[in-house]
Amino acid sequence: MTPDQYCQKKILKSGSSFYYSFLYLSPKKRLAITALYAFCREVDDAVDETKDPTVAQNLLEWWKNEISQMFDGIPSHPVSKAIYPHLKYYNIEKKYLFGVIKGMEMDLNINMYQNFSSLENYCWHVASTVGVLSAKIFGYKDKLTLKYAEKLGIALQLINIIRDVGEDARMNRIYLPQNELDEFKVSNEEIFNLKQTKSFNSLMNFQYQRAKIFLDEALDLLPLKDKKSQRAGLVMAAIYRSLLEEIRLDGFNVLKRKVSLTPIRKLLICWLTIIKN
Repeated sequence: MTPDQYCQKKILKSGSSFYYSFLYLSPKKRLAITALYAFCREVDDAVDETKDPTVAQNLLEWWKNEISQMFDGIPSHPVSKAIYPHLKYYNIEKKYLFGVIKGMEMDLNINMYQNFSSLENYCWHVASTVGVLSAKIFGYKDKLTLKYAEKLGIALQLINIIRDVGEDARMNRIYLPQNELDEFKVSNEEIFNLKQTKSFNSLMNFQYQRAKIFLDEALDLLPLKDKKSQRAGLVMAAIYRSLLEEIRLDGFNVLKRKVSLTPIRKLLICWLTIIKN
């Protein structure tokens, strides 16, 4: 199995919505973005699929060393071997890859965030970093496009957080800001016990409104001259907007089930977004 084949298998196995946005990319860009997302899956799995925190931290330290070695020209893992040929061509910077790992370390060491400012910092590390690197791979002419990608990353992560409240609670994590839980009179115990109340629904509607605003603001930042090159990102945004609306229509029933879109629906959204842009 080649490094590129390994990466392809990795993201297909994850069932990520992002896969659909890659379908219309050129072969070279598709290889680069697939390798990037495979890296994200590797470091995410290092935390989520490892029960011992010490082992998980050691895995993340290994990845830090592996990224440094890759930039020195000696990658050893299939994922870093797949990324390596694209480093200079797409200006993939080490600080963003290290930022992703820092986000995974936050997952390992922090299970609650006191306010939105601290949560936004987390979102930047786990999502904006990837957004900026993705925008570089997709191609851009205006530097404002990187700001769009940064904000889009936060918007998509906020939607992930909304979708995964129940799943995260089962892992002893609450990514909804603690001061907002207090404001809406929702206790941590209610979330950990997967108890849906009117107060919880009000809290989730607040999260929904903010995610929607971030998504709209991100799209407003994208310069017209880069809309065509950034179509893959626009596909991601369209899929996530549909997911967000599906969650709202389902009554924010995210504690006991994970709302998702069917593959056919994702493909339809992908096609409609491509022909519009």
